[in-house]
Amino acid sequence: MNKFTAINNVRLVDKDTDTQGFVILKDSKLFAVCQGKIGKKGRSLKKYIGNSQNQTDIIDGRGLTLMPSFIDMHVHFRYPGQTQKEDLRSGTKAAVAGGYSAVVLMPNTSPVVSSVEDARLTNDKIKGYGIIDSFQTISITKGFSGNDISHLDGLTEDNAEEFPVITEDGKDVLEDSVMLSAMQKVAPLGTIVACHCEDPALVPEARALRNARDFAGAEKVLAKAEDTYTKRNIDLALSAGCRIHICHCSTAVSLDAVREAKKTEVGKNLVTCEVTPHHLGLTCDNPRTSCELVNPPLRPENDRQAVINAILDGTADVISTDHAPHTMQDKAEGACGFTGIETAFAVCCDTLVKPGTITLQKLSELMSARPAQILGLKRGLLKEDYAADFVLVDPDAEWTVDSSKFLSKGKYSPFDGQTLTGRVEATWFEGKMVYSREPEKFKAVSSDEYL
Repeated sequence: MNKFTAINNVRLVDKDTDTQGFVILKDSKLFAVCQGKIGKKGRSLKKYIGNSQNQTDIIDGRGLTLMPSFIDMHVHFRYPGQTQKEDLRSGTKAAVAGGYSAVVLMPNTSPVVSSVEDARLTNDKIKGYGIIDSFQTISITKGFSGNDISHLDGLTEDNAEEFPVITEDGKDVLEDSVMLSAMQKVAPLGTIVACHCEDPALVPEARALRNARDFAGAEKVLAKAEDTYTKRNIDLALSAGCRIHICHCSTAVSLDAVREAKKTEVGKNLVTCEVTPHHLGLTCDNPRTSCELVNPPLRPENDRQAVINAILDGTADVISTDHAPHTMQDKAEGACGFTGIETAFAVCCDTLVKPGTITLQKLSELMSARPAQILGLKRGLLKEDYAADFVLVDPDAEWTVDSSKFLSKGKYSPFDGQTLTGRVEATWFEGKMVYSREPEKFKAVSSDEYL
């Protein structure tokens, strides 16, 4: 007999949908998306699955909002070699607590991930946990050497979907010729080159200013570093006919470069960019956050508004977390980056949806549908035969961040102690509930018992 699960009594939201209803899952796929509620004696169920409703488990969504689970195009799980900061198990647990079902992992580990074999090993380990999917990226230059791209020969048409992204994240490729050659090599595969846009020549000056606690001075230098290399990387990608994804875009000038590139027919098809929750929700103008260390740094309010405007006009394609966990000792010693995957939805909901800047549908597009489209995944929408990957959220719930309770090993968050609006309640992956803030609250019961 067929076994179905229905999640009833929810508001259904994706980029194209906002209605009261329920969903029916079969195995790991979404079987049906339904308006209204399951009626008396299960009449609504019979409409979709015939008389087999006695084989259906039903979960009461309690009037909450069901969305496609989120896809993060930029995370650091610190494996291999930095597992005191995060490991694959803690990272995947943190991801589902944040409502995510798929992540793109950065290669700046120890050693650097520079081969298909090593990337596959990481993906297989995460697959074994059975709670999220992962796409481990491969470095642009071998071991971050800055000049050797011979390892990119391991990328082929046969594995292009398995390894859709290469990146030098954490730094940028200095030499134009090396970056161009790498782009030309992977362009025929449709591989995405994700760029941490930063002029390496300016990094020592910025570091010296930070060490002298001149954070405002460092921010200005790093803004110039981002702006110049964003333009450079886009120009090289357009020349090579290569897909490019601008990571953590944070300045008005850089966003303008993306915007201008997208006005061309070629650029519209090749150029995408991401923005982060912390660049949406924080600024360096606020004394409370002016000394926070992250790269790119927090920006002034005019840049934050530019990031929001980029979301409104479609320049920014996705919101990615740049989840970068560190130990508390790391942070005390000046490490750059924040733990962010467990607070991302709340920060975005609080910053963008609560004040009416965007709708929850638009947020779903930014966190689910668009990243799925960029990566070529059949996810991110409430649509029949799509992956049964969902997140149940309360967009109106207020809660206070307590980073000591994060499932991530990284307990440092600039939002610690802050009250946010919007909370993840439960996450499903391939039709199975893999996280619940209150496990007994969403327990499945048989249709006979429910009805």
